[in-house]
Amino acid sequence: MNDLLDRALRGEEIAISKLLTKIESLSDEGLSYLSYLMRRPTKAHTIGITGLPGSGKSTLIAELIKEYSRKGLRVAVILVEPSSPFTMGSFMGNRIRMQEVATEGNIFIRSVSTEGNLGGLSLSALMFIEAFDGLGFDKIIIETVGAGQMDVDLKDVVHTKVVLNVPGTGDEIQVLKAGLMEIGDIYVINKAERPDVALLEDAIKFLIDSSESNNDENWKPRVVKTVAIKGIGVNNLISDIEDHKRYLIDTKRYDEVVRKRRIKLIEIYLRSYFNKIIKNLLSTNENYMLIINNNEFDFRAIINSLLGKIKESF
Repeated sequence: MNDLLDRALRGEEIAISKLLTKIESLSDEGLSYLSYLMRRPTKAHTIGITGLPGSGKSTLIAELIKEYSRKGLRVAVILVEPSSPFTMGSFMGNRIRMQEVATEGNIFIRSVSTEGNLGGLSLSALMFIEAFDGLGFDKIIIETVGAGQMDVDLKDVVHTKVVLNVPGTGDEIQVLKAGLMEIGDIYVINKAERPDVALLEDAIKFLIDSSESNNDENWKPRVVKTVAIKGIGVNNLISDIEDHKRYLIDTKRYDEVVRKRRIKLIEIYLRSYFNKIIKNLLSTNENYMLIINNNEFDFRAIINSLLGKIKESF
């Protein structure tokens, strides 16, 4: 076995970090590591946490990490951060906010960017989920950027989906709209010490009872109130998360999530691969671009010509 991989499997933090970097680079070496890890038994419970900015996602995750750590569990956290419009890199704001809990020996936190993916999850994030699973982590928590209602990729790749809301911010109206508020297995009302908490709770329960949410009809989504900054309600949330895990196992759906996750990984990898080909094709065929704004422009002819060049490259 490769020395780096061996050390990563033993839990050495530096080795894990280097391994993830090689995987993220999409090098042959990195993809070989990922392939090996994906052949190992899958056991990790994946938990997706999303919600509008300012809802306290990072604070709540920090509290979950503390509780899981006390139980002796190994926890990996993937923080999907907004992308830089120039480099597509992560701004890493949430990583800084979690530095306190990152010092725990059985905790590993990694930030990745959305890489411009509107669904909220990037290729790197999906590869890291597989890597952490193969490395033997018990819990994998994924926090997405919560930009509006676009983080719906979570429904295809994690076991338990947790959606955060905050009273007094208009969320009681947002919950009635399509998108982000239709994917939750558990809805958390954070900062529950604020006024209007009952109004938001009623709105979420109305959504659940009206069957507008896109959930398994045999699992009725839970509603949990927390004050994450004080640790209030966190144990209740953990209890509901474990109930949902047991439900998935009992109904034989736990492994199905892994299958869907890997299909999504393949899909996003291929999209990323072809996007690079298309960008390169456009940059090396500027003669087509020069005639876009004049009377010689023939959209159909240009598209057919470029498609022909793509076929020739295979």
